[in-house]
Amino acid sequence: MTDRKLYLKFVESDVKGIISLYWDNAPETCKAIWGALEKPIQVPASHAIFSGPEIMMGLPESARNFDPTSLPPENQTVLPEPGDMLWFYQPRNFFKIDPDEFWEVGMFYGVGGRTFGPTGWIPCTYFARMTEGLDAIAEQCRLIRKEGIKTVEFGRL
Repeated sequence: MTDRKLYLKFVESDVKGIISLYWDNAPETCKAIWGALEKPIQVPASHAIFSGPEIMMGLPESARNFDPTSLPPENQTVLPEPGDMLWFYQPRNFFKIDPDEFWEVGMFYGVGGRTFGPTGWIPCTYFARMTEGLDAIAEQCRLIRKEGIKTVEFGRL
């Protein structure tokens, strides 16, 4: 099972990175994300506001085939490094400034990242790491800050 990998691709530029899952340290989260990506998804990726060099990708309704509240905290971090992939679930009305529900996968592409939001530090599950193609992916992530939302494809390799 540990040899299963994911990919993240910027659709418009055809830039792709390979992601290694941390089955040993975050087994339930890996199982959930792997199951959610039975079919590749294409989603808008936006740049984070509070957490620094991070792009955020929501799981669409079609990929929400698990109960996010059943996932235990696994391999938690508040100080991710470049290439780190984090899982975060926000139930409705969690934040005062945003009542929406989020099923979020975040990818950190540079130094100085932190999982800090409007309510303070938010530990997130560190479930994977981009192990190939990070430099090219990071360049695409930086463009989101200048040009706005980009479409990414996220799926099993």
